[in-house]
Amino acid sequence: MKRAKPKPSTADAHHHNVYVVLLDPKVADHPSVLRINPARDPTKPCVYVGMTGLDPAERFQNHKNGHKAAWTVKRYGVRLLPELYACFNPMPFHAAAEMEQGLAEDLRAEGYTVTGGK
Repeated sequence: MKRAKPKPSTADAHHHNVYVVLLDPKVADHPSVLRINPARDPTKPCVYVGMTGLDPAERFQNHKNGHKAAWTVKRYGVRLLPELYACFNPMPFHAAAEMEQGLAEDLRAEGYTVTGGK
């Protein structure tokens, strides 16, 4: 007889996070970045928006170490910007996936130069 898998507790189900990484402004020299940010305000920061099942600090280190890294973070990542995301975390996977995209769109609409946020 097969055992039933235990259902994850509410705490386990809410372990995904969105995060925002400050990028060096030089990332905006790339045509691909400019193309996806046509209304960017050059006075606002360049950022990467992502989601993870890890702690955001651990995920940032993974980017910098080249593990499942976004090229913009590996090459231009400076630090995390928790003031832009900490209030949303943690959350379930599906909520984090939606939040990642929505947060990227909102920041782009405010003039940030945004990468990520798929």
